[in-house]
Amino acid sequence: MFSDVPNWNRYCSGRKHILRGTRGFAVLCTMLIAVSASFPPSPAHAQQSDSASTPVVVQPGAPGKPTKTLPSSTRATPPQWSRADVEFMQGMIMHHSQAVEMTALIPSHTENKDLQTLGARISRSQSDEIKFMRRWLAARGEPISMAMPGMSDMDKSAQPMPLMPGMLTPEQMDALRNAKGAEFDRLFLLGMIQHHNGALIMVKDLFDTPGAGQDADVFNFATDVDSGQRAEIRIMQSMLDKKSKEK
Repeated sequence: MFSDVPNWNRYCSGRKHILRGTRGFAVLCTMLIAVSASFPPSPAHAQQSDSASTPVVVQPGAPGKPTKTLPSSTRATPPQWSRADVEFMQGMIMHHSQAVEMTALIPSHTENKDLQTLGARISRSQSDEIKFMRRWLAARGEPISMAMPGMSDMDKSAQPMPLMPGMLTPEQMDALRNAKGAEFDRLFLLGMIQHHNGALIMVKDLFDTPGAGQDADVFNFATDVDSGQRAEIRIMQSMLDKKSKEK
């Protein structure tokens, strides 16, 4: 009778407008609500409370299969890094290293202030990212350099590593080193746009690989590379367009 406080609340409040002048009724309602609050909840009410506080873990089934209810102690495990993640980091270290090498030429090859500002930003951000990638690989016991199939450690020191997408060829790098002034500006912008587009290809290849890019650090880094380099491509393209109009 007294186990359901809300019902008494509704009962009493629903009749106050009818018996507003009856002081005894108000006192009775107050006493009933106070007494009922001291009684333990009914078994049905307690069971509902317990079920509401216990989390239900449901595992979706495969197509055409039912779902499974797992124990409440089940805990999710974060996705593990993959071989594609390791190779992406190793390749991007090489890729970023060439970009830093390109920006190092700017102070001695051009007086273009806009290009100097852009180059400093690229150098700073990609140098920091190289440090991050090295730490990520070291924490997982992986080498910094990418291993080639069938190549021993001694062979690696004698053979040049293949270029990652968008990287400048030795001939393009030589042309950049030999250029000065406006010609250097043009070759740098064209070369760095090519370079950045290659990084976008690397990110796409990573996410197109099944099971890759699920590690939180790799995912965040790769998406940052994608958004950051797209923005810098737009800046460099506008600088090229401005030079074309000036001519």
